[in-house]
Amino acid sequence: MLFRSRTPMFILDVHLGKLAKLMRLLGFDTLYENHYDDIQIVEIAVSEKRTILTRDTGLLKRKEVTRGYFVRNIHAEKQLKEMILRFDLKHLIKPFSRCLICNNLLRPIPKKDILNRIPPKVKLFQNDFFICNSCNKIYWKGTHYKRMMKIVDISQNS
Repeated sequence: MLFRSRTPMFILDVHLGKLAKLMRLLGFDTLYENHYDDIQIVEIAVSEKRTILTRDTGLLKRKEVTRGYFVRNIHAEKQLKEMILRFDLKHLIKPFSRCLICNNLLRPIPKKDILNRIPPKVKLFQNDFFICNSCNKIYWKGTHYKRMMKIVDISQNS
């Protein structure tokens, strides 16, 4: 509906840190820093054509804001569902494609290239790894994977 002609990009205010991680989990380009002030958020949103997501109506009242949405739910998983429905994002979900920390894209990396950076038990039981192109964080299907998959499944079936 709203974003069929372009890939959606978001910027979230300080109140939505958990939502930012969940949106990144699903592969959405989601900027978030807990130190961004309202002026920085508006400047970034305008220059990069990002939609502002906020729980602060004052931020959305600024005349420069052309794309913005007031997030109604207060719980992160409900907020995620709200965003998927509001912005018709279900068909754009690409789970585990972005870094949860810095928002950049992940790429596969051979196990042999990171042996010195992963815990001993992980070396024994895991073979598929991904790395962030920007912050170099390494990801694998560890203990949190099942819980994260539940979030992905719920989002895809909203």
